[in-house]
Amino acid sequence: MNTEASLPLQFYLVGGAVRDRLMGITAKDRDWVVTGATPDIMLQLGYQAVGKDFPVFLHPVTHEEYALARTERKVARGYHGFETCSDATVTLKDDLQRRDLTINALAEDQNGQVIDYYGGLNDLKHRILRHVSPAFAEDPVRILRVARFMARYRGQGFQIAPETLDLMRELVTTGEVDSLVAERVWQELVKALQEPQPEAFFQTLEACYALAVLFPELAALTTTQRQTALEALQRAVQLSIKPEIRWAALVQCLSVNAIEALSGRYRSPNSFRELALLAAQFTPQLHSHLSQTPEQQLALLEQTDAFRKPDRLKDLLKVAHASDLSLVINQTWPSAAHILKQLDLCQQIDIQNILQQGFKGEAIKQEIRRQRLALLAAGNYH
Repeated sequence: MNTEASLPLQFYLVGGAVRDRLMGITAKDRDWVVTGATPDIMLQLGYQAVGKDFPVFLHPVTHEEYALARTERKVARGYHGFETCSDATVTLKDDLQRRDLTINALAEDQNGQVIDYYGGLNDLKHRILRHVSPAFAEDPVRILRVARFMARYRGQGFQIAPETLDLMRELVTTGEVDSLVAERVWQELVKALQEPQPEAFFQTLEACYALAVLFPELAALTTTQRQTALEALQRAVQLSIKPEIRWAALVQCLSVNAIEALSGRYRSPNSFRELALLAAQFTPQLHSHLSQTPEQQLALLEQTDAFRKPDRLKDLLKVAHASDLSLVINQTWPSAAHILKQLDLCQQIDIQNILQQGFKGEAIKQEIRRQRLALLAAGNYH
């Protein structure tokens, strides 16, 4: 770190925004680093302070994030075990050195000139994910980030540098990965599920031995079972952008207890937990729906709560479609269309007419169910 006089006030575009521009991708967010500044200077310039752990400010007009250049020093175990310094003597080079990957340690000055201290341009050209410094092994979150970048970029030919994979394995063998907080693991997981090849996230974790620590339920599957689950996940990518559907497609091969364990460990939202549990319980029946009796077909609609939550049924059908590896993914799945027609038919029953006939209490439900069965048995929904 520069320990001399404060640096000139400078603003630099950094990280993903620079990387994406160089790759011809429109960046979703732009982050800035400021050198030669103090919190007081930023406030005087009209920026709004928002950072809790270190000084981050919002631009008064664009509301983009501007962080004071900072360094980090490992002082304790785990994700939060860092001491930061963000005084006005910290240089851009100091700040970029704490970044995880060289392709994320690129910056751009106010004239549009790219600044590359750590070989990010060369790694970007050769499609390599490489750590910036040995400090990479101090932060277990970086395992998740590299795995997520593989989910995003493997289709473009990116690979992990062997020495970086070694450091990722070191984070596992030294127990650093055990200190990851559940919320951060889940956050990175959901982001990975929304990437083009989310299966690469789990394959990367397996390659660095972290899958057995973070997702032991998946690691416990046989090689064939895990390969089938990952294939279902990739097929789900082609059916939906919803992370809930993609997650359920991956874990539907697990037991209910295993899904409950996963959901509890990472405190996953109910939308993820419920869809995954339904998929694990009812996917076989959905696959064999066309050969079932009207009683079985109606029971399936009831047990999946399809009458109250028809949209969730549609999600469940996509999960079942993804897991039917015998069917070409871009073909219409006959069972899905059949089930949705049955649901629509059953919802056309005139409940007011049933009430006018004098049915009361439990008898109303029984009559509704009798009429639904009659409609399904009649087979006039084809």
